[in-house]
Amino acid sequence: MLLIRDTLVSLDLIERFFCCDLDSCLGACCVEGDAGAPVDEEEIALLEESLPHVEADITPAAREVIEAQGVADIDVEGDLVTSIVNGRDCVFCTYAPGGMTLCALEKAYREGRTRWCKPASCRLYPVRLKNVGGMTALNLHRWKICKPAETLGRRLGIRAYEFLKEPLTDRFGQEWYDELCLTATEYLKTIADK
Repeated sequence: MLLIRDTLVSLDLIERFFCCDLDSCLGACCVEGDAGAPVDEEEIALLEESLPHVEADITPAAREVIEAQGVADIDVEGDLVTSIVNGRDCVFCTYAPGGMTLCALEKAYREGRTRWCKPASCRLYPVRLKNVGGMTALNLHRWKICKPAETLGRRLGIRAYEFLKEPLTDRFGQEWYDELCLTATEYLKTIADK
């Protein structure tokens, strides 16, 4: 781990290559797994505020889940997460031709229908944040569905921290991101010399 101000950054975020490849994975991170995306109380309010702008994009089953339990739920670990449909799909999934899964929230944001894009955990993915002794730890979540992203990132020479420049800067600030880049460059030089 690298210490960047008040955060602990996993070396995977620096060493690993990553660039989302939606054409290959078809947005599987929005439907795979056993829980929705991690959210906080403030984000629940933003999800509820965004709901009228995305209702037409989500499935009837998702609307039923939201009506029954709301936009968020508590997972088996006791964490707040977006509600899911049939133990699988995030309620904010929308579907494009060819079976691609997209985020209805991000779609609405990009079309100018909302002022908020989506939960930080989704924007930062594959990074997961965890509180460790009063500090924020950034870990790279790795699983089989993101193999195409690792392959594309390697082919394009894009490391995970570079791919996530915008959401990392939004979350931690430009000065933090600049320090991360400087530290990453120095660290990568040391392992290249070995």
